[in-house]
Amino acid sequence: MKIKVGFGFDVHQMREGHPFFVGGVQLDHHSGAFGHSDADVLVHAICDAILGAANLEDIGYHFPNTDPAWKGINSLVLLEECVRLIGDKGWNIGNIDAMLCLEAPKIKPYIAEMKKKLAASTGLDIEDISIKATTNETMGFIGREEGVVAYAVCLIQKD
Repeated sequence: MKIKVGFGFDVHQMREGHPFFVGGVQLDHHSGAFGHSDADVLVHAICDAILGAANLEDIGYHFPNTDPAWKGINSLVLLEECVRLIGDKGWNIGNIDAMLCLEAPKIKPYIAEMKKKLAASTGLDIEDISIKATTNETMGFIGREEGVVAYAVCLIQKD
């Protein structure tokens, strides 16, 4: 069996009154991430980890923010396409480990639903998806709630 590991990172601005999607779940918060798609920072980091592991460029290569086809799209659709792309090369995902960095809202109440959505989009078991969160201790753009960051790693494998 051959295995590879990929790393993903994403960052989005926060805007007052904008919806906030993370891990396919809309969070109850006064502001949300802004971007060309639904700006789901967690899903975007996971997509980059998956694509990177299979040496398939990055999310911007496959889904450029200059293409109107991706405007406002649910990022879980992008994730499903990334899974298909690596599947076409004979790879499947072994596990995903992700970390969110934001001051608010608290993520713990949403993690179970995020895992369900991500599992449905990747074909993984919920036990093979880890989502954690931390703050930036009020420092920098994250601490001022001007932005949100996500990091992800994934293992892919083929027989």
